[in-house]
This record gives sequence, C-alpha cells and structure tokens, in this order.
Amino acid sequence: QVQLVESGGGLVQAGGSLRLSCAASGSISMINVMGWYRRAPGKQRELVANIISGASTKYADSVKGRFTISRDNAKNTVYLQMNSLKPEDTAVYYCNAARASNEYGYWGQGIQVTVSS
Repeated sequence: QVQLVESGGGLVQAGGSLRLSCAASGSISMINVMGWYRRAPGKQRELVANIISGASTKYADSVKGRFTISRDNAKNTVYLQMNSLKPEDTAVYYCNAARASNEYGYWGQGIQVTVSS
C-alpha cells in the first residue's frame, strides 16, 4: 500500500503561481511513476504531468512551458510548480503513484486549485 498526501493548493489570481506537493509513504520502493491529474467542473479527469523513474517527464499540451514536475527521492515527494496560471487551470488536482504508467495505482484525496480572472 502507498499513501499520498497533497498540499499547496488554494486560490490565486491569473498569472500567479502555486506549488503542489505530494508526500508518499508506505511501499514506495515499487513506485516508478508519479504524476498529477486534474478534474475540472464538468470535465473528465486528465493527466497534467508525470515523471517516470525520477527522470523522464510528460506534460499535457495545455501546461507545457508553464508547469514543471519534479521528484525528491530523499523526501519521497513529488512537486508540481505551476506558473502563469490561467482560469482554465481551475480544478481538483490529484496525485498518483504507480508501478507503471498504464496502471491505476494509488491516489491522493485531491486538492483544490482555483485561479481567478
């Protein structure tokens, strides 16, 4: 089992920045992929960014150049630095951890990010 705890969300004006953190605990040695997903009101959940084996990264087209995902293995934590935020980034953001990118894996409880215009 893996437990994930997210933090860092909140309300920010358009153009501002936030950094989300996801602290992992439990059987983390088996985790190779960590990522962030989001679900906006009335929309399906989508991948925002993930990081594989602490190195290879993937981003949704809508966040490329604005968001950066990173992983601190010593702290068992993955971060999502979000810059130049837009109102359309408003969503509940979920941390995910899995053995492989095609696995359902483990999920955090979700954290709200609201960007005002």
